[in-house]
Amino acid sequence: MWSRSVIVLYTLGLLLILLFVLDIGLGSISISLADMLGQLIGKSVLSDQQLLILTRFRLPRVATALLAGAALPVCGLQMQTLFRNPLAGPYVLGISSGASFGAALVVLGAGATGIVGTWSLAIAAWTGAGTVMLLLLFVSYRIKDVMTILILGIMFSSGLAAIISIMQYFSQASALKSFVIWSMGSLGNVSGAQLSIMAWAILPLLLVTLVYSKVLNGLMLGEEYALSMGVRIQRTRLVIFATTSILAGTITAFCGPIGFIGIAVPHMARFLLKRSDHRVLVPASMLTGMVVMLFSDIVSRLPGTEQILPINAVTSLIGIPVLIWLVLMNRKAQSL
Repeated sequence: MWSRSVIVLYTLGLLLILLFVLDIGLGSISISLADMLGQLIGKSVLSDQQLLILTRFRLPRVATALLAGAALPVCGLQMQTLFRNPLAGPYVLGISSGASFGAALVVLGAGATGIVGTWSLAIAAWTGAGTVMLLLLFVSYRIKDVMTILILGIMFSSGLAAIISIMQYFSQASALKSFVIWSMGSLGNVSGAQLSIMAWAILPLLLVTLVYSKVLNGLMLGEEYALSMGVRIQRTRLVIFATTSILAGTITAFCGPIGFIGIAVPHMARFLLKRSDHRVLVPASMLTGMVVMLFSDIVSRLPGTEQILPINAVTSLIGIPVLIWLVLMNRKAQSL
């Protein structure tokens, strides 16, 4: 089994490198791999225009895609393990909606700009995502039925969407336009300061989730079994709560809501690995998420045209078939 895991991780790594080069090179002005390598080793083979496009636009966009692709599947995987439900995820449980609500308060309400706006946007999104996650945790203490918790998460999401709609109705035209564009999702509107905040917020937490892989294995078998293994349930829940809120809140704040990556990618990784060992599943989910996000970014830019599709629409078109497949597989398993 380890040989299959190594092959899958190795293949995902090669695919990631291929898509990285394609995503960097494709565009109205093409930049070849040879030119990028030449520039990297000190030979100035790129024109000033190519260098400007590469450093100001393409590299930040690809870096954003990699961060989002690694973070969102980890959120979904932790939720699916904590609630022991394959349909759990930051988008379904309302955590992304909580982050969207926090972002809406800043974009539609305060309208802060510059570095103040960047930090206030991040903090508002973290607070919104954390509040919803806290509510779900409180409910999970009182109600053990995971399906009920899932339904309540969907209700939280719908309620927040309704409040955001009311805020949009009473907002100014310029603020409304900014919010609508943000809500479509984009990897190309992240500034250097925002990318820096994303990296500092996301990378350390991804390391934390890798360290907690063994704990997640115990939690997957049930809290009583995990307790017998020496897992500190309350502390584990708190870690999952904090990491998921910050990861999902950060991505939602700066890239807009990105649907289905969080819920669909962990299932893709399980399908590829044919196992649920989190020591392998967590890095495989990160790699699969980065591959899917780079592929979605390439598709969203419609190569050969000047048009760009909302990234949220592209990820949804990729994620929905996976969810349909998951539901069909579950029904098939139940009928046996």
